[in-house]
Amino acid sequence: MEERDSFKSRLGFILVSAGCAIGIGNVWKFPYITGEYGGAVFVLFYLVFLLLLGIPVVTMELAVGRASHKSVLRGFQALEPKGSWWHIHGWVCLLGSFILMVYYTTISGWMVDYFVRFLDGSFRGLSPQEVAKAFDSMVADPVEMVIFMGINVLVGFLVCAGGVAKSLEKVTKCMMLGLLGLIVILALNSILLPGAGKGLEFYLLPDWNRAVEAGIGNVAAAAMNQAFFTLSVGQGSMEIFASYMSRDHALTGEAVRITALDTFVALLAGMIIFPACFAFGVEPSEGPSLIFVTLPNIFIHMPMGQLWGSLFFVFMT
Repeated sequence: MEERDSFKSRLGFILVSAGCAIGIGNVWKFPYITGEYGGAVFVLFYLVFLLLLGIPVVTMELAVGRASHKSVLRGFQALEPKGSWWHIHGWVCLLGSFILMVYYTTISGWMVDYFVRFLDGSFRGLSPQEVAKAFDSMVADPVEMVIFMGINVLVGFLVCAGGVAKSLEKVTKCMMLGLLGLIVILALNSILLPGAGKGLEFYLLPDWNRAVEAGIGNVAAAAMNQAFFTLSVGQGSMEIFASYMSRDHALTGEAVRITALDTFVALLAGMIIFPACFAFGVEPSEGPSLIFVTLPNIFIHMPMGQLWGSLFFVFMT
């Protein structure tokens, strides 16, 4: 077997694997999908699908990666029984990873842009309406988007080029622990905002009338899609990280820990966003722009908000 770099600690593996899922899937997409599909009922379906499908699929992907110690494409070629066609799934995963990279690069470009805006004080003193216009002007400027997407790609390349243990694991430990701490602070801050109670009610108390209005089948399908998206399963991400993991711990246990950490962040993201939506008059069904409208309003009204905003978006990136 070829020599392969590996994670130096169990925490490093869990944080990198969970970090693949935590972030865009949780803090960006989970709140706006929850808002579009009626709140608490969507969350219930989401949790059920994580238990029934998410953990088993993560376990399977970890098994393929650890058993093969190869890339997402080579792993299926190495493990498949002779004469079978599992290697085709390896090609699908490879293509899916490239497509996902294009998608993530765009959203991460938005994150870098907002990091710079908070760093230079661009959001200081803006009204909620002006904050919303700032997002619209950003996505309408192709030159600005290309520049910040390019910065994101360059930083990602440099981190990965440094190797798994020497660079990726160290950077992710710092960024993930910082992000987790900041998310807890933001959730507590949002809960204490004036008018936050209605947001908590929307998020935590099931309203089946809203779910019926959106369509129960649509809510269930969206929840299942989100469960797969948030765990980054189906296109080989977990297989890639598992190819660097040790054999000292049970696969199912690691899958449960990754899923639990991922879900913890998703639920806290909702605790940040929905109270703030009702406090600042933002529609919960705002869509993909939701966190880019609500979070700046939170930071603007927080002590040292410029610092918290800068840290949040660089950790997210």
